[in-house]
Amino acid sequence: MTVRHRLARAVAVGALALAGVTALPTAPAQADATAAGDVIANLWSYNWDSVASECTDVLGPNGYGAVWVAPPAESLKQPNFYWWDVYQPYSYDLNGRFGTAAEFASMVSACHTAGVKVYTDAVINHTAAQTGTGYHGTTITNKYDTPDWDPDDYHTSAQCNDSDLIIDDWSNLSEIQNCELLGLPDLRTESDDVRSGIAAFLNKQIALGVDGFRVDAAKHMPVADLNAIRAKLSTTTSGSSPYIFQEVYPGSTPAASDYYSSGDVLDFTYASRLKSAFQGNVSDLESLSSSGVLPPANSVSFVTNHDTERNGLHMSYKDGDTYRLANLFELAYKWATPTVYSGFEWSSTDQGPPNSGGFVTDTNCSSGWYCLQRDTAVTGMVKWHNAVGSQAVSNWSTKSSSVIGFGRGSAGYIAINNGSSAATHTFATGMADGTYANVVDNGATTVTVSGGSASLTIPAKGAIAFYNGQFTPCTTCEGDGDGDSGTTVTATFNEYAPTTTGQDVYVVGSLAALGAWDTSKAVKLSSSGYPLWSGTVSVPTNTSFEYKYIRKNAAGNVTWESNANRPATTTSSGLTLNNSWNVASADATDVTFNVNATTTLGTNVYVVGSLASLGSWNPADAIPLSSAAYPTWSKPAIVPKSTSFEYKFIKKDGSGNVTWESGANRSYTTGGSSGYSTGDTWK
Repeated sequence: MTVRHRLARAVAVGALALAGVTALPTAPAQADATAAGDVIANLWSYNWDSVASECTDVLGPNGYGAVWVAPPAESLKQPNFYWWDVYQPYSYDLNGRFGTAAEFASMVSACHTAGVKVYTDAVINHTAAQTGTGYHGTTITNKYDTPDWDPDDYHTSAQCNDSDLIIDDWSNLSEIQNCELLGLPDLRTESDDVRSGIAAFLNKQIALGVDGFRVDAAKHMPVADLNAIRAKLSTTTSGSSPYIFQEVYPGSTPAASDYYSSGDVLDFTYASRLKSAFQGNVSDLESLSSSGVLPPANSVSFVTNHDTERNGLHMSYKDGDTYRLANLFELAYKWATPTVYSGFEWSSTDQGPPNSGGFVTDTNCSSGWYCLQRDTAVTGMVKWHNAVGSQAVSNWSTKSSSVIGFGRGSAGYIAINNGSSAATHTFATGMADGTYANVVDNGATTVTVSGGSASLTIPAKGAIAFYNGQFTPCTTCEGDGDGDSGTTVTATFNEYAPTTTGQDVYVVGSLAALGAWDTSKAVKLSSSGYPLWSGTVSVPTNTSFEYKYIRKNAAGNVTWESNANRPATTTSSGLTLNNSWNVASADATDVTFNVNATTTLGTNVYVVGSLASLGSWNPADAIPLSSAAYPTWSKPAIVPKSTSFEYKFIKKDGSGNVTWESGANRSYTTGGSSGYSTGDTWK
């Protein structure tokens, strides 16, 4: 049992002694809720064999309605095997990073046998920005000439009305839909030939049994074009129209509502509201329906996805129990079609999934993957969601800013405690008197309703939920509610530390998970974001500890930071520790560097400056900025308090060529507090 899956067990700590909760009787209640509902499991970057196994062993038996899988087309295979390879299609061949076309077809069949529909990620707005070789051997030397498309199938700068062909005015609808996103060649979807080619690619999948598509980058295609492509699609093997849901990333234009005629829309605002509530006051969720979220009839909800867990817009598995609770709420609240995201663990934003030569290896939920769909609290709530059906939210109860409860008519009730200690309250449930299984601990305990009310002691960062029907515990999941209370959270260590060839950076500290100050057991950090070294460690909740960074060379010689030990304290949520070599935590502050700068794909923006923690003007040690909010590049840097310094932004291309911005050095002075930022434009 790995640490991450013990999170599911935390809600059951001391459960048998909870007020109103008793040991589960042997006699079951009424109806079963394992029949497939509408919950979508987003198994992002799983290979086809692993998806097939998950449908058979977990998704089908626990009532998931569909699985959403990664893009199946052949894609760019670049040397670092980054995750975004698969969003740069090389050909519409179904032999790719996640397996062969035969394995893809077998996966679809296995999922259907398990009663689970299959939706694939459809990357149809563009093709690859980088030339090279694909995962099935396709070689591209001109990005506008691929096995499926000729140069006249793409938008040109004349049609884009922008000489550089790159989207850099995000308020201009024509530019957003006709120019290139990060240099990705933009298909001329107003052409009927292009529409037919895209439809043929999707129909090839439908013929194999695919039931629908998540349309990537839909906001970069006009709705009329999407509707024209949709009109060319075949019916599915079940005889229905394929289900379409679309990625319309927030922005001034186009609006999500513009796309309702071409399919449902993924609701980024919903995920943002959940992050705000679960990192603040969950009592705010009582007004969720009037908080600007998309209409339920037109949307698909989610807590996070592969983009937003990395750019910080939404929560991630690194938020520990808080993240899991947000997913339980999503499954309980009556709104849009819900999704449950499952992906791989990462320490840098570009990092690819576990692979062999780029080809994704089988998912191992004990190592390198975070399999939330297997968490017994989640599988229990999928069954709860199916059992309550279309019943409305009812009997809302706010006990504090951290404790809420609500029902779904008389069909089910849930109580959520986002606080740091257990909470005991009596809830008016609206349910018939009787004894019900607590689905959150996989049925290890029960709840007694008397006079329509239940007195519950809800564990810290936990929930209790029950429904009117037979509950079937999951026997193939992790975290089966047996009372294992070993709870941990993820600590992410980010250290700015320039090194010489052969040196690596490690974190070591007072916890056993950090080597207990034994440098031979220190945790090695990843240099994939050099000169930022990053890594994640599972550490105990509600624990204070000390740590430091060290350098080791090839001979094993150790160099310690010169500053005092760094202190940290965990709660029941994940934490991120941002540091800079030899800048003591007590003397440090953060400055978030923001610069508006357009680039071509493969070129990135960095900040460098006069401080050692900004590279001492050495471009090789400049800090890489994130393009998550492109064209704004940003990242916080740790620098000394009450200090004046100079800095500049630079660009580096894939070959390492450096371009400095023009003009005089920029200057900045920190004070004695924290949370400083710049707002610059490339010059």
